[in-house]
Amino acid sequence: MPDRVIAQVMNIGDYSDVQLLADQVGDDVLRGVIAHAQAGQFGPRSWAYWNYRLGLASVDQVPPMPLRKFA
Repeated sequence: MPDRVIAQVMNIGDYSDVQLLADQVGDDVLRGVIAHAQAGQFGPRSWAYWNYRLGLASVDQVPPMPLRKFA
């Protein structure tokens, strides 16, 4: 499950971890991980960072975090 590992590094990795990850997989892969993120995979701080960093949000326009859905 590479996307899960990538999401974990995006969420809890330090600066050097995320720079290495971005260099290895590229921004398109990171955008795909954010686009298909499950509830709970990202904290609010990393969610905002990655949406800004990947050009998916403008100032004060961060998309809502994924929510858990109960059937």
